Amino acid sequence: MTTVTTRTVEYAADGLTMVGHLAVPGGAGRRPAVLVGPEGVGLSDVERGRADALAELGYVALAFDLHGGRYLGDPEEMLARCMPLLADPERMRDIGHAALDVLRAEPRTDPDRVAAIGYGTGGAIALELGRDGVDLRAIATVNGLITGRPGEAARIRCPVWSGVGSEDPIMAPAQRDAFTAEMQSAGVDWRLVVYGGALHAFHHPTVGHVVLPGVGYHPQHAQRAWRDVLDLLAECLPLDLG
Repeated sequence: MTTVTTRTVEYAADGLTMVGHLAVPGGAGRRPAVLVGPEGVGLSDVERGRADALAELGYVALAFDLHGGRYLGDPEEMLARCMPLLADPERMRDIGHAALDVLRAEPRTDPDRVAAIGYGTGGAIALELGRDGVDLRAIATVNGLITGRPGEAARIRCPVWSGVGSEDPIMAPAQRDAFTAEMQSAGVDWRLVVYGGALHAFHHPTVGHVVLPGVGYHPQHAQRAWRDVLDLLAECLPLDLG
């Protein structure tokens, strides 16, 4: 485990001033790096903590913002912003590319060794970066199994790992089937883990605001999904700490 330095970074995307959380491991030299995308409610201490944990392992990590520094605890407000966003690949790519530029500009980042992971909307953005042909080493998406425009998945250049709760009504079986069919037909190296009994956003600890039906925390599967993501990174973005 290494000493971690964190700082807030501001950058422009989607017509907003985004406020991300950058975590940098101690030491010198360039390190592999990971983008961390949040659920539709926006950047929270959950994703900041994930970035910090990745930096403790030795990665540079940026937990990126979706809503200009805001956390949308009101479900209606969140849906009003996220549903049009999820229907607009170009806007998702703009948000993803802006964050990726910040991460790659960090002097400790090896710009040729970057992965993207995300939850919900953040996971959908990670996938859109892949569909846009970005050179990523791995993509992981939890709850964000959003299909893209026809044919564009063939531009994904890295393994894709996806996780979903078996009882997630938002990422229902038909949505999962469409996603895996897209990945398979495009020749992507993909895998899907279905976590039995888990709802949508099962990785996200209970928060103090009203949540949508079908959303709920599952602590055991949250830990398992995180281990699965770390296994993906170990395989595709190995750390050489020598």
